Order: sequence, then structure tokens, then C-alpha cells
Amino acid sequence: MAIVVNKPLPEFEANATGGIKVSNTSHNGQVMILYFYPKDNTPGCTTEAMQFRDKYKDFVKAGAAVFGVSRDNMKSHDEFKEKLELPFELIADTEEKMCHMFGVVKNKIMYGKKVKGIERSTFLINEEGILTHEWRGLKVPGHVEEVLKAVKSLKALKKAA
Repeated sequence: MAIVVNKPLPEFEANATGGIKVSNTSHNGQVMILYFYPKDNTPGCTTEAMQFRDKYKDFVKAGAAVFGVSRDNMKSHDEFKEKLELPFELIADTEEKMCHMFGVVKNKIMYGKKVKGIERSTFLINEEGILTHEWRGLKVPGHVEEVLKAVKSLKALKKAA
């Protein structure tokens, strides 16, 4: 089942660090950010995680839960989270179920070889479990601020309603 902007997320359930389960309904009543990244401990992914970390209090204040998602296993995630002192949980999508559902698995060329990789992407889900924004194939600089602005605009829309 693919995801569609302005539609509810299809059913899913995944394990995250901290021993929690994240699903399409686990955070109803709260804005949820799922950011997909290629791999723990790589330069771009480390920078992106640190930027979400540094703005984390602003996301919480705006009523949002942040989750990083990659194909790395729980041990790798635990170490990455501890090393960077990340205040949010990381989802271990080792079977690529979420990656395929969100359509972030792409063929990439690395060192002249075709490999399957994760396209850096972020998804914003509102309090009712509806996907409202998606950023695909993004560049790290300025991205976290853009997501935060979108979260705040969701809150503003809700207050105006």
C-alpha cells in the first residue's frame, strides 16, 4: 500500500529504540515526523540527525514527535542515538517494509555499481494520521527549518479552524 498526500497513512507497525512501537495510529492527536535516511554514522545522516536534535525542543513545543527511519538494526541505532545524544527515537526498518510503503527505496550508483539505497525523505503526518507534506530526495542544509515551519503552519491552521 503506497502513501498519498492528504490521505490517512496505511497500517504499519515498527520497532524503535527505547523499546517502543510506532504505528500509523500510535501518535494520533500529535503531529508525527518520519524522516528516512540512508545509514547511521555517515556524514549527511549524522548532520541531519544533529539538526533534528538541535531543533527537537521546538518540534516538541509545536506538538510534534520526531522519528528517524533507516534500514540499520537496533544495535546500530542505539549506538548512533547515544553517540549523538539524540532525544528522539530511531525506527529500525531492517525488512524495508516502511521504506517500500513510503517509496523511498531507489536505485543509486555508488562507485560505478548500481545499488539499492534509501532516498533521503521526510514525511509530516497531522494529528488525525493524514499525510500532509512530503519532501523527497532532499538536501540536508535548511531542511529541518523547513519541516519545523510546516509543523507550525499545521498548528496555525488548526487554531484558525
